[in-house]
Amino acid sequence: MDLDYLRAHPETIPRLVEHQRIRITPLGGAKGGRVERWTLDDGTSLFAKVTEAPNDALPAEGRSLRRLAEAGAARVPEVLTAVPEMLVTAWVDRTGPSAAGAEEFGRRLAALHAAGEPTFGAETDGVLATLPLPNTPEPDWPTFYVKHRCGPLLRRARDGGALTAAQASTVDDALARLADAAGPPEPPARLHGDLWSGNVLPGRVGDVEGWWLIDPASYGGHRETDLAMLALFGLPFLDTVLAAYDETSPLAAGWRERVGLHQLFPLLVHCVLFGASYASRTVDAAKSF
Repeated sequence: MDLDYLRAHPETIPRLVEHQRIRITPLGGAKGGRVERWTLDDGTSLFAKVTEAPNDALPAEGRSLRRLAEAGAARVPEVLTAVPEMLVTAWVDRTGPSAAGAEEFGRRLAALHAAGEPTFGAETDGVLATLPLPNTPEPDWPTFYVKHRCGPLLRRARDGGALTAAQASTVDDALARLADAAGPPEPPARLHGDLWSGNVLPGRVGDVEGWWLIDPASYGGHRETDLAMLALFGLPFLDTVLAAYDETSPLAAGWRERVGLHQLFPLLVHCVLFGASYASRTVDAAKSF
């Protein structure tokens, strides 16, 4: 059994695992699941996420990976299978980040965004961590961002106690003026959708080296959202990435002043998932535009 066999017969993967036909090395656990390194007979390594509670999260991740790969721009590990109980992709051997890799990544990310989407939203809803992501198409980005990203998350953060009533009111006021602060209209970009630094892996797949995108929640959105998420927790050589991106696909004037606007979404996600420790950063982002 080798990689070509699995490509030709992806439906057999769960059975092969069940009968221990694939060597498995545990990499860690997560709530309701685990991550593993699989080794085939020919020595090829694969990455696997396996869940004990099958649902649409792993198929949604697989759809997003394949959607990004269709653009032929950013480097995306091949998806072998994406079924409710498991996601299996090519293995990325990690390497250290470099300025040259960052420059190439910036150009490839710009090309990915430029591949575009037919609308703001997507044909199917998505999942980010454990949160459902409604992707109902909308005619413009501010409407989509408020109605299907920030608005629902704000309500959950307030109702769950992560934001006080006063903090939630500050964010709500920001959403009310968002359309006026969003900058010039742009066409829908093909987004990664969860582009924090942990989902960018400098590494090698086979003989191909570069910076690889993993764990996406792709949809048609505003390209500045992906860029703002890269800055949220820091990315090595971020200035190099942004300069190469801007040279390839120039950003609209004032984009740096809109970073907080675009970080509202991921910060609200963190409020919902991790509680009030993210409240002050969320309020600061809301006050920034």
